[in-house]
Amino acid sequence: MFREMRRRKQLLPEEKSVSILERMTSGVLAVMGDNGYPYAVPLSYVYCDGKLYFHSAKTGHKIEAIIRNEKVSFCVIEQDNVVPEEYTTYFRSVIVFGKARILTDDKEKRKAMEILAEKYSPSQQEGRLQEIEKSFKHFVMIELLVESMTGKEAIGLVRKVEQGNK
Repeated sequence: MFREMRRRKQLLPEEKSVSILERMTSGVLAVMGDNGYPYAVPLSYVYCDGKLYFHSAKTGHKIEAIIRNEKVSFCVIEQDNVVPEEYTTYFRSVIVFGKARILTDDKEKRKAMEILAEKYSPSQQEGRLQEIEKSFKHFVMIELLVESMTGKEAIGLVRKVEQGNK
């Protein structure tokens, strides 16, 4: 159903891709926007148990696009180092494809909010729970169920690892 990566040597193992999703703090969500144009929006997220969660205003381009078409992609860049003398970039990234849905069940929404808030304010339990309570009705939580995940790194990084292992 999903394309295999053409440059298989640059494919990251799934556990490394998951680690990137767990550590990074922002990515770009791409949806089918208005008039057949893609719409890509940067946002904060959390990855947990094969799903990504992010919050949103209750209305807007992103929400309308998800309601129209649940199929989305999400990209996270862990590394992007330009190496001028090699005419290349040492990059590492992960792309996810899946289906997004707006959480309508209050228990699911609260759990997702708590997971997201804990990622960004891990030592502020009381404060984050108060913030969730205060803002609970003012925004939505979106769940992206991961159907395909591909991590990729620059061939230069692959070669460095290979040389280090010899």
